Amino acid sequence: MIIVTGAAGFIGSCLIQRLNQDNFNYIIAVDDFSDEQKNKNLDGKKIQERVDREHFFEWLDANYQEVEFCFHIGARTDTTEFNVDIFNKLNLNYSKKIWKKCHDYQIPLVYASSAATYGLGELGYDDNESLIPQLKPLNPYGESKNDFDIWALKQEEQPFFWAGLKFFNVYGPNEFHKGRMASVIWHTFNQIKNTGMMKLFKSHNENYKDGEQMRDFVYVKDVVEVCIYLMHHRRNSGVYNLGSGNARTFLDLVKNTFKALNLPENISFIDTPEDIRDKYQYFTEANMSKLQSIGYDKNFTTLEDGVNDYVKNYLAVEQYY
Repeated sequence: MIIVTGAAGFIGSCLIQRLNQDNFNYIIAVDDFSDEQKNKNLDGKKIQERVDREHFFEWLDANYQEVEFCFHIGARTDTTEFNVDIFNKLNLNYSKKIWKKCHDYQIPLVYASSAATYGLGELGYDDNESLIPQLKPLNPYGESKNDFDIWALKQEEQPFFWAGLKFFNVYGPNEFHKGRMASVIWHTFNQIKNTGMMKLFKSHNENYKDGEQMRDFVYVKDVVEVCIYLMHHRRNSGVYNLGSGNARTFLDLVKNTFKALNLPENISFIDTPEDIRDKYQYFTEANMSKLQSIGYDKNFTTLEDGVNDYVKNYLAVEQYY
């Protein structure tokens, strides 16, 4: 029996599909199942039971003896939300409770952290745990993720294996429901489909040309491969980066989307909105050496291959993974 929180969401639903591929079908899906659009992510997947997140802990107290692993992927991920109480409830305190239950019931745990913890990258993008208390996230979402990482690292009572994964810019199928919070590739595809062109933010940093701001874009299929690896590995607890390890420009991303659609490039630039201009990241890139040092040796999907697969096999034909 494997628990997946955030089961109907983007990464959670892709993880369930990947588990099903390995014949792990005894899945306990935990989420708020009130969003019918999001629930489509679970169509066709093999799930033993759906448990509302509000009732999850009662369920766990009654069923913990059957649970083999917990993936805590669920979180409020809206970077434009500034109500700290929401993040304290759903990200920080809910995660603390899961951690304590996983310790008490000896359930190994993988949880979702975020590259949003790195802020503007003043200290780089190295998953050195000694640096985590010094990081300066840019919004309450990033703060909630960093606060939990800090708390987890201080705990003497821990699950016998645990890993926090700092997801970088994840993209891929099953993010239809995310709206503004969906990946840049999703927005690019839809803008091209609707207007035949793509508008990117201008650079307001003299070190970067327009469109050459860089991000570590990581394909969701790679993210779930790492999750599967850690489920079997169950050693070397700690906080790990999870990106591709290779920063790419927004121009690269957009040009590859046009190419996957077999359309001529039509790209223009608009001013970055002033309300986010001073907090805009011009570069992110995960140092992936720590994960590799514990034996993870699969190659990460290139941006070219990832965009091509995502656009042709999912977005253009409105398919789920």
